[in-house]
Amino acid sequence: MAAESRLRIGLVQMACAQDPNENLAKAQWRVREAAAQGARVVCLQELFRSQYFCREENAELFALAEAIPGPTTELLGALARELEIVIVASLFERRAAGLYHNTAAVIATDGQIAGLYRKMHIPDDPLYYEKFYFTPGDLGFPCFDTPFGRISTLVCWDQWYPEAARLASLRGAVVLLYPTAIGWHPAEKAEVGAAQLDAWRTIQRAHAIANGVYVAAVNRVGVEGPPDKSIEFWGSSFVADPFGEVIAQAPKDEEAILIADCDAHRVEEVRRNWPFLRDRRVDAYAPILERWLE
Repeated sequence: MAAESRLRIGLVQMACAQDPNENLAKAQWRVREAAAQGARVVCLQELFRSQYFCREENAELFALAEAIPGPTTELLGALARELEIVIVASLFERRAAGLYHNTAAVIATDGQIAGLYRKMHIPDDPLYYEKFYFTPGDLGFPCFDTPFGRISTLVCWDQWYPEAARLASLRGAVVLLYPTAIGWHPAEKAEVGAAQLDAWRTIQRAHAIANGVYVAAVNRVGVEGPPDKSIEFWGSSFVADPFGEVIAQAPKDEEAILIADCDAHRVEEVRRNWPFLRDRRVDAYAPILERWLE
């Protein structure tokens, strides 16, 4: 069956409690709300089942991980099948003893897992100690066919890398979905907070423009952690069209369900007028594979 030309997506921006089961229950309810508003692909924020545990290096927190397929994908699979939608769920994957990934599972309308994306770029910054927990992804930058259009999902830190967006776009994605957990260190917010948020939005709008695709980023909200080691997540989930225009925007400090229509004809229109893919010099790009050029 041919994919529809217009894809309505839903982004679930929410605050997370200490109890993973409470977060899962909330996410299920929010997915239902998004579907009730016509969303056919619903994307949850990064690691939505828990608070953002990478604020510290603590081996006990590996207990939060689960297998894929596993309990969460089974529950969300039943929900996707009931609502006849696609769900993108960002999970802490236990692949084997001592081997863990930050993984987005794409759950199809029949409730089955259509595929996985394992986060490729892993940060290691104050309060973002992800290298302690996650092995870098080994599945590349895949796309996933749905009845509503071809999508790709990347995860958070991947947002800063044009190579990731380009490779996903070259495989035919109409929408790049970015489950996210990003916010301010309280000590930095007053001085550089506005600039950080603007940079985050700008780089992703640039991916939309450079590739002629829709970009949808879904972030969490709320303050997590003790006062001396907390992160204030800045929400601001948004969708940009292939021209880079923001067509939907969530608040910085409130939970929200963001709905946006992504039209494959808009992709065609923009690429005809800005033919960046046509004019790429693929014969000259081999040096990009080097770490550094002297």
